Amino acid sequence: MKANRIRQNVFPVLAALIWGTAFVAQSVGADYVEPFTFNTARSAIAFLFLLVLCGVFSRLRRRDFSGEAQARPASRRDLMLGGVLCGVALTVATNLQQKGLETTSSGKAGFITALYIVIVPVVGLFLKKKAPGTIWISVVLAVAGLYCLCINEGFSVTSGDVYVMLCAFCFSAHILVIDHFTQKVDGVALSCVQFFVATVLSAVGMLVSESPSWSALLQCAGPILYVGIFSSGVAYTLQILAQKDSNPTVVSLLLSLESVFATLAGALLLHDRMSGREYFGCVLVLAAVILAQLPVPGRKQAKAAAGETH
Repeated sequence: MKANRIRQNVFPVLAALIWGTAFVAQSVGADYVEPFTFNTARSAIAFLFLLVLCGVFSRLRRRDFSGEAQARPASRRDLMLGGVLCGVALTVATNLQQKGLETTSSGKAGFITALYIVIVPVVGLFLKKKAPGTIWISVVLAVAGLYCLCINEGFSVTSGDVYVMLCAFCFSAHILVIDHFTQKVDGVALSCVQFFVATVLSAVGMLVSESPSWSALLQCAGPILYVGIFSSGVAYTLQILAQKDSNPTVVSLLLSLESVFATLAGALLLHDRMSGREYFGCVLVLAAVILAQLPVPGRKQAKAAAGETH
């Protein structure tokens, strides 16, 4: 039980830290290559990284269980279907986000992307997923924090902000699809398949609408490798593993810490400046995440009572 608690809380925070710093790498990459080109490269690297990881895990399982455990046909079908659906949602989300980063700062994009913490519980209601009252208070705090950061005095929003807002809806779909399939298939394998799909779809978009250049890719090789291996390969796998047997709304709130890490990384590495209002927005989001993790009175007792009836 303790191990599950660590997985459900520490993994998404680690993923948020990686994603937050990756916004800086994505912002740098946007200066050299277009969105589909950047995401084709990062997804291909992530796929190869995860393919090797799947091979290592497979060999360990064969060694430990002498090859007795075989994947069921239904499991393979779920893996393919889940991988395709996750890959499509991820492709649309990451390319919208990368497009937005062409005109939006890394810190601001991080907070706008975190709108999925509002979208996930709302959509979850239609999927018959319950959320405790503290989650909704957290959502209100998070919305207030996003408002302080994103809306300027003239109540205007840039085109880059719109792209990133749209990506938040796609990331919400991504979280909910993962929540459905991670109960049925291996998390690392699911992540591997989704990045294969993302590579293919992004490559099609790149060849149709962009003019990729090897020299430009080499100029931003560092950011692409960081985003491909850590942000894509490691962090998305941590997300999938964290969501297994977890409340997707709580996980999404922890993942929203990426917005805070993105703002801090942008200030430290790119020297982006934040106003007092923006810092206040960071505080509100942090408060939302902490509140979401506080135990709800009566929940543990109810679970214990339910357990005694089995």
